[in-house]
Amino acid sequence: MGSSRSNILCFLMLCASFLVPTSCHSYSHGALFIFGDSFYDAGNNIYLNTNVPKLNIFPYGETYFKHPTGRASDGRLIPDFISEFAKLPFIPLYLLPGNKQFTNGVNFASGGAGALVETNQGLIMDLKTQLSNFKNMEKQLRQKLGASEVKTLLSTAVYMFSIGSNDYLVPFITNSTVLQSYSKKEYVRMVIGNITTVIQEIYKIGGRKFGLSKLLPLGCPPISRALEIVRTGGSGCMEEVTVLAKLHNRALPKALKELKSQLKGCTYSIFDAYTAGTAIFNNPSKYGFEEVKMACCGSGPLRGSITCGHKVYQLCDNVSEYFFFDGIHPTEKANYQFAKLMWDGSPEIVKPYNLKTLFEK
Repeated sequence: MGSSRSNILCFLMLCASFLVPTSCHSYSHGALFIFGDSFYDAGNNIYLNTNVPKLNIFPYGETYFKHPTGRASDGRLIPDFISEFAKLPFIPLYLLPGNKQFTNGVNFASGGAGALVETNQGLIMDLKTQLSNFKNMEKQLRQKLGASEVKTLLSTAVYMFSIGSNDYLVPFITNSTVLQSYSKKEYVRMVIGNITTVIQEIYKIGGRKFGLSKLLPLGCPPISRALEIVRTGGSGCMEEVTVLAKLHNRALPKALKELKSQLKGCTYSIFDAYTAGTAIFNNPSKYGFEEVKMACCGSGPLRGSITCGHKVYQLCDNVSEYFFFDGIHPTEKANYQFAKLMWDGSPEIVKPYNLKTLFEK
């Protein structure tokens, strides 16, 4: 793909909010451990001492929380809904000051994170760092609860991942030359390899149940369409980055099937976000949306520039009509639809098991 001179910065970032749960279920009901990028980060990045953009600014959080929480949406994220479906409270942030209550699970996700260490390096907690934080948490739990109880907690827990989007998007957004150093297949192999390595490490510590997602058509969010307008004058999806998402999506199920054959007792769920997203983009009104090309909040073409909450931005009147809240991140309404499919969707869209089945296994 040709390089872009755009200065648009996109860090797939997410959220932070800590409400007092109305009920507290013990880990015997199955904990939820969350890894990944801004689609899942409930606010860890707020506590990072780096220059990564912090999304604890209005109008993020306006719909559900009525205040910004650090989540990259107008409201709740997919893991918020999954924890609700699993009868768990909101899962606490790993970086939340003073938090040591880990028995319902922990959110390690960091907006802007990739599977590759080089993706937004020095700004966020990449997947390898998130694994290191998980290992530290496991040690603390063993000291508190003892090895036997921790083994039960970890083996019955579900481990959710949203990772890869930044590895493919950031090189285009930042005009990086990294993709010129590898073939497309080599680059995808590195991303998938890092994901499977982390799963293997969690398995060694005791994890058995893993929930992953394929990637959206990454050339179609407003930030990518806006880049395409700047580069070519066209307003369609940016095919170069979607090609990488397709390669990733083909490789992921093969890698997990291979892992399952090697790791006794390992089971997994893969949500086909690409198919689900494409269905909505092709027929938005069927799913209750009116706008799937333009962001609700942002600036520039299609409001694709991630300036929401900063000095210059536009905000839509009715967020419920939109799939994208800002240039890359879905609205709460879109997150709910995806979470529902992940939780109890049919085998056509979530394979080989949905998350409800994983929690019950």
